[in-house]
Amino acid sequence: MITLKQMAYFDALARRLHFGQAARDVHVSQPALSTQIAELERRLGCVLIERNRGAVVLTETGEQLLPGFRRVLDEVRLIEEQARQEHGVLSGTLKLGLIPTIAPYLLPSLAPVLTERFPKLEFRVKEAVTETLVQQLHAGSLDAIVAALPINEPWIGHTELFADRFFMVASENDDVLVSPLNQHHVALDRLLLLEEGHCLRDQALALCEDRPEANLVNYGATSLTTLLQMVASGMGRTLLPEIALPAESLKRGDIRIMEFAPPVPERSIALFFRRGTHRRADFDALAAIITQISDVIFADAQRALASYEVRATQ
Repeated sequence: MITLKQMAYFDALARRLHFGQAARDVHVSQPALSTQIAELERRLGCVLIERNRGAVVLTETGEQLLPGFRRVLDEVRLIEEQARQEHGVLSGTLKLGLIPTIAPYLLPSLAPVLTERFPKLEFRVKEAVTETLVQQLHAGSLDAIVAALPINEPWIGHTELFADRFFMVASENDDVLVSPLNQHHVALDRLLLLEEGHCLRDQALALCEDRPEANLVNYGATSLTTLLQMVASGMGRTLLPEIALPAESLKRGDIRIMEFAPPVPERSIALFFRRGTHRRADFDALAAIITQISDVIFADAQRALASYEVRATQ
């Protein structure tokens, strides 16, 4: 008899068409995934995938069986969600994914609150870029994700959490810019970006639309902390979301943080989940807690901002 595990592994492989990426999505080694796929084929007596020099292609049989596998997996997830609801709001296991420009600043406050208020909750987290989180949400490896709008998938619902304003950060010796900045006129010289795949990179690029003079620099950095180190060294400027301001500004005094004049560029952060979920009460409660925590973080951000010499034009 085939197993749910084998169906889930095949589903992940069908989405990624890559053994290594699929194995990461389901949190197993590549050989373990390959073994289970081979066992699934043996039990069904048919070939589901073609392997050709590292490339993975579904066979016609694989394409025909995939929708049935996914229906079974969806039904099992619904049964599990219904069973969890019998134990009350935010109990059982909650697997939450967060993007890297949110996780380091939200989790240190969120995790202790959930542990204290909901002792029956087993809280697990995954930090990854949006594309990976969406893949794992679809596969059932995650229950919900915290990321920036928009995510344009018809099977995803969301609850907006907070607006996260952007600030411009330059080295303390960079006195060309003055605050408040006009986003349509500010010089975008040597604007440092996170590596491909980070939504903050896309938001920075959106700020640079129709700006032929923009000079964008990509060193492959994967964290805001790295970008700020580079800014402090005089290698360029970058955008800093408000949620990161308390944690990042307390680390250093060798940067300048400048506000934008209205309309202030910002991103909208939301909690995303699968439509039709039976855990909506859980996600409503979680969204309310995250919103409360964000209010505290943003109050801290304003105090941190006040500790800097922010130059304003009159």
